[in-house]
Amino acid sequence: MKKFLNNIILISLVSFYFFKIDKVQSIVPYYYLPTIKNLQKESLSIGKNAYQLLYFGQYENSLNLANLAVKLNPKDEKLWLILSEAQIANNLYKEALISLNKAQTINSNNSEIYFAKSNIYLKFSKPNNAKIALKTGLKIEPNNPKALFQLGNILLMEKNFSEAIKFYDKSVKIKPDFWQAINNKGLAYYEKNNINLSIKFFEKAISIEENAEPLLGLASCLRVKDINLAIQLAKKALTKDPNYVNYDYRKEQLWGEKLQISTEILLQNKALIEDVVLAKTKINSSS
Repeated sequence: MKKFLNNIILISLVSFYFFKIDKVQSIVPYYYLPTIKNLQKESLSIGKNAYQLLYFGQYENSLNLANLAVKLNPKDEKLWLILSEAQIANNLYKEALISLNKAQTINSNNSEIYFAKSNIYLKFSKPNNAKIALKTGLKIEPNNPKALFQLGNILLMEKNFSEAIKFYDKSVKIKPDFWQAINNKGLAYYEKNNINLSIKFFEKAISIEENAEPLLGLASCLRVKDINLAIQLAKKALTKDPNYVNYDYRKEQLWGEKLQISTEILLQNKALIEDVVLAKTKINSSS
């Protein structure tokens, strides 16, 4: 009887316990509170999606996602870098520079931050700032061929042709098929009055990539030596990219004054009149 009575009491207590729990759960709803680790993991996933949208040209959507990723995890410099790229794609250069400064505060040993800053400084026509940023990045990552190339470009803009060539040489040593650096060596040597070396490097660039720039550069070099070949090369160049008919466009591509003069003389040749007119028509129709 005592045992039976004890069982009754035990069952009553257990029933009361579960009844109380059910009652509490029916009053207080259950919430999932994500941990910091989960938020960080989610932010990285969102950041990757933002980067992919950049690749597909969905710049505005990329910017929205990148902003969200940074809000979820503001202590990851990689997310700030992605946000800066999205901001640059949306022409928000000042905002991008702010994002890069925040990334630098988190991790000052990330070379990508300084390389990205240099591009923005060039947009703001601040080559000295760009040069400082590149040199800082290269101290961290000395064998980055694109950064070496960009530093060479700034020196080319400053008409420091010999130093520019040295940096182009460094970039090509790391990346032998870097035809843009080889092409720009041709630009630099022409301004140094070394037309033979200019020809050599334009030809080498063409052997890697038959691009309009080295084609027209080579044509300008051969204008006096072999006008027929020069005309043939110029026709091919203007067909590939009509923009090279434009003086200002070539200047944006860092063509020096001496090469510009030679090119203008070449493009006035009677055999190129139709090609020049057609190229200008294509530029006007596309703008």
